[in-house]
Amino acid sequence: MSRVLNGIVAVCPDLGIGTNGNLPWFPVRLNNEFAHFRRMTGTSPVQGKQNVVIMGRKTWFSIPEKNRPLKDRINIVLSRNLKAPPEGAHYLAADFSSALRLVDSVLSEQAEQVWVIGGSSLYKELMESPGTKRLFVTRILKQFVCDTFLPEISPDKYRLLPEFPGVPRDLQEENGIQYRFEVYESFDH
Repeated sequence: MSRVLNGIVAVCPDLGIGTNGNLPWFPVRLNNEFAHFRRMTGTSPVQGKQNVVIMGRKTWFSIPEKNRPLKDRINIVLSRNLKAPPEGAHYLAADFSSALRLVDSVLSEQAEQVWVIGGSSLYKELMESPGTKRLFVTRILKQFVCDTFLPEISPDKYRLLPEFPGVPRDLQEENGIQYRFEVYESFDH
């Protein structure tokens, strides 16, 4: 079954997405930005189904323990080394394609949308994978020190949508940090 694959990420102007296993702006919290993440990844458009969040092992362990697994979502953690899902995770997959096979086989009845939530090598795989993809990008309009980055969003592969249902278009501001929400969609030549 061909489904749209979604990625969701918040980036600094240099496409930085993390530093030392935390968000770049840590310890500042962007509660409305986090609520946007929760709303997009956690709300299934189909009653009785849940969205799937796919993340790398480091992303899983960067989530505070009390918030793991991300509730109301099927949590799949990717790792080539772990033999069993980390405590709290629902499923373990060796790589992105194995995770997608899991969604289309074992989880086909209960899974709705698929969301990639990090880290950077997983975003790269998503962005290069075949089929339709959407990237939900929060552009943080302030630079922080980063050691992890999102791959470049290529304008010949992705177009910025003028609007998307449920995504505010106006400039946001919290704790002195401005940001805006963007949605990109892939197109095949």
